[in-house]
Amino acid sequence: MKKFPLVSVIIPVYNEELYISHCLHSLKNQTYKKIEIILIDDGSTDASVEIAKQFDVTIIKQNHRGAGTARNKGVQYSKGEIIALLDADMKYDKKYIEKLIAPILEKSAVGTFNKEELVANANSIWSRCWSINSGLPYGRRLPIKYPNTENVFRAIQKSYFLKTKGFNEKEGYTDDSSLSKKLNLRSVNAVGAISYHYNPSSLFEVFFSARWIGRGKIYRPNIFNFLRFSPINSIRIGVAYLLRGAPVSILLFKLVYDAGVFTGIFFSNNKTYK
Repeated sequence: MKKFPLVSVIIPVYNEELYISHCLHSLKNQTYKKIEIILIDDGSTDASVEIAKQFDVTIIKQNHRGAGTARNKGVQYSKGEIIALLDADMKYDKKYIEKLIAPILEKSAVGTFNKEELVANANSIWSRCWSINSGLPYGRRLPIKYPNTENVFRAIQKSYFLKTKGFNEKEGYTDDSSLSKKLNLRSVNAVGAISYHYNPSSLFEVFFSARWIGRGKIYRPNIFNFLRFSPINSIRIGVAYLLRGAPVSILLFKLVYDAGVFTGIFFSNNKTYK
């Protein structure tokens, strides 16, 4: 591998007009300059593509089929030796790519992830409720004592990605772990790589993000999950959060979130996502 190989940044986009400019602006200001940015428009119906056209990026269109399909398609158009699998609803520290690929260049890892994933909109009440419901510390997307290996890749040598023949597109929400399963390898934490993830900042986003989770392979359509995500149980858990000091908004959040997961589980269509 060359000392400074080309890095192909693959970004699936579906209705991310609120975040895409922040994402692309942060990538355009990276200290590691040898990158190409490939944006796969997964059938967006908002202004995401028009905003992205203001940046020097490659835009590929497809019908709405999901993130895994979009990433696989993006890799087909990539020219880099390293693939960076990033998200449109995130922004990145200026040294993110440099730090993310360092273990790969040092030959200490086939692929990496970053456990310093912070919340970009921590002051939003619905973002805060998302963190509370996820059991995460304020302002963080991952626990403080998170392991140094993971089953999700943020960067991976292209040759290894090609061995897997790509993401399992049928897995939906959990498809990002399918590379690890196929390779029987885990990614390694890239020390110093810092990213900022936008939590859902409106009840509309909360519902559709939760529905995408429900459409993954985490929950099954059975009586247990029927009761688990029922309104009565949502209120019960919301009150428990209140008693532990959560804001009153958590009650409405919990009802909307659980309704989204419930809809995803019992009215599933794994081809669509947030």
